[in-house]
Amino acid sequence: MRVYVPLTLPGLAEAHQAGELGPAPLRAYAVTPGLREWYVSDDIEELEYAALGRAAAASLRMIAEDAAAPRTRVVVALDVADGTATPAPGEDEDEAALGRVALADAVRLAVAAAVHVDADDAREDVAAAARALAAADGGDGGARSVVDGAEDHELLWFGVQEIPGLLK
Repeated sequence: MRVYVPLTLPGLAEAHQAGELGPAPLRAYAVTPGLREWYVSDDIEELEYAALGRAAAASLRMIAEDAAAPRTRVVVALDVADGTATPAPGEDEDEAALGRVALADAVRLAVAAAVHVDADDAREDVAAAARALAAADGGDGGARSVVDGAEDHELLWFGVQEIPGLLK
């Protein structure tokens, strides 16, 4: 099962130094029954892309909470054994919980499938989205548009061996 762990660049640096993503329980996103029902697709690639998008949105929230974090979304993709990821409670009632899972154990970073990171040209839009997030959550349509502007940026794919270069 592929899961997507949202991080910030400082969080990625910590994981790189420790050699693992943790501590447990580790929040991640995956193709869950609730996400399948919400997205209404049987195409696993589309569903995994939706889970990656949910993780990118969670990364944006982490950035908004950490004023010192660079305005760059980070998501680590991992393949874990089926049954290792437990869906979040309330997924059926809460759209914000769609696709959210918990991993009971820390995961070695070396087994990660990929790291997804914003390109440099996304920073301004991600910074603006982080500032607008609270207003968007409150129903402000203009702020929601700003947040959507960050979501329009595709995350780039990097191999785990490229993490040191991402942290410079």
